Parts: sequence; structure tokens; C-alpha cells
Amino acid sequence: MLKLLIGAAAGVLSGWGVGGGTLLMIVMTGFMGAARAEAQGINLLYFLPTSCTALISHFKNGFVETRALLPAVLCGGATAAAAALLASSADTALLRRLFGVFLIAAGISEFFSGGRRHD
Repeated sequence: MLKLLIGAAAGVLSGWGVGGGTLLMIVMTGFMGAARAEAQGINLLYFLPTSCTALISHFKNGFVETRALLPAVLCGGATAAAAALLASSADTALLRRLFGVFLIAAGISEFFSGGRRHD
């Protein structure tokens, strides 16, 4: 039952564009004892249906800048592939620390944005 609630909470966050996958990573690794690689695999599978749903909604509402789409997809795909190769050979403890620093920085940024919109 707890896993269903966590999945539902992550789905709501994903629908809001807040990063449900980040919540899943924290919960799975920090509270459920999942290995980082296992949590990453689950997170990637989770991302497929949630991102497709969000993409349909964003297109429908006119929130996709189509001129930027191809360069962003090409650049993002190439960078993701390179980062995945780098991460597979990097020290797990270092990756964990870097991810923690990223989450703290993102939280601080959101906290000090004062609820201002970023668009």
C-alpha cells in the first residue's frame, strides 16, 4: 500500500512538473533500501509513461517551443548518453554526493525564488 501511495504522490508531482522521479529516487534509496542502480532503472521506466502524458498536455496547451525542440532533443540525448557512460565508471559515493548537492541547490533555489514564476 505504501508503494502505491508513493507512486501516486510521484505521479501528482510529475503532473505538476515538479519532478516525481526525484521523489522516487529519494524514497527508494533513502527509505526503502533500494540500490542506486535499481532505483535508477525503476525511475527511468517510470519516466516513460509520465513524460509521454506530460508532453501531450504541454503540446495541447501550447507550452512547447517547437523551434527549440530538435536542438534540445539532439543535445540532450547526446549529453545523456555521455553522462550515462561516465556515471557507469564513476565512484558511487561521489555520484551520491553530487546528486545530494544538486538536490540541496535546487531546494535552496526554489526556496529563495519566493514563489516567483520562472517563465
